[in-house]
Amino acid sequence: MEQMMEQAGFLGPLLLNSVKAVVVLMVGWTVAGMISRALRRRVNARPEIDDTIGNFVASMARWVILAITGIAILGLFGIEATSLVAMLGAATLAIGLALQGTLSDLAAGFMLILFRPYKLGQFVDIGGTSGTVKDLNLFVTELVTPDNVQIIVPNGQAWGSIIANFSAHDTRRVDLVFGIDYGDDAEKAKAIILGEAKKDARVLADPEPWVRVTNLGDSSVDLTARIWCNAADFWELKFAMTQAVKEAFDKDGISIPYPHSVEIHKEG
Repeated sequence: MEQMMEQAGFLGPLLLNSVKAVVVLMVGWTVAGMISRALRRRVNARPEIDDTIGNFVASMARWVILAITGIAILGLFGIEATSLVAMLGAATLAIGLALQGTLSDLAAGFMLILFRPYKLGQFVDIGGTSGTVKDLNLFVTELVTPDNVQIIVPNGQAWGSIIANFSAHDTRRVDLVFGIDYGDDAEKAKAIILGEAKKDARVLADPEPWVRVTNLGDSSVDLTARIWCNAADFWELKFAMTQAVKEAFDKDGISIPYPHSVEIHKEG
């Protein structure tokens, strides 16, 4: 009987502390989310502050609050903060080895925020993976591909990779290659391409459009056109110019070569 009473006396406080721990966890989790969202809204509402910084600060605040919540929960079970620090100090090597990837991502996150090779909403290529930056937090960068696929890139991998930022500058150059027949007039074809470029209001006058003969292929003379536009107009201008030049070539009798299959008949 005494043993049962002792067990009841032990389980009672444990059960009570477990309930308290669940409540503290729920409150901490909720508060962390609320403060994180509030910080993100407040910082992003200021036009002089980059949205990327707002998201990063919000993420950092959330993890700090969750860490404090974890310490408070451990305190309910008699593990004080000083004891926790001593335990962590004794296990520094093991924790460092176990979390070296996570710590690397954390450090890389700070470097990405400090140097900002990309920002929210920009279209980038990180180590061969392309997409629009949707989020950058303490540990990962989230990209969304043009076909709406979510890509999660660890910050350590992002920081250690070659980053191509297609949205970093206001203008971009569109390169187009058109092949014409060897019997066609190259100067006439160049004039047609330049004429179509000047018709499109999206094409910038400075730098001026440029067309040159750049290659003599097996079956075609290749003309390369280089035109500049605002970065936001890149793809639509590329598609529009490709169609416009094709239709203009057809109208003016400039042929675009294509492979022909030749059948060889042997007489038996």
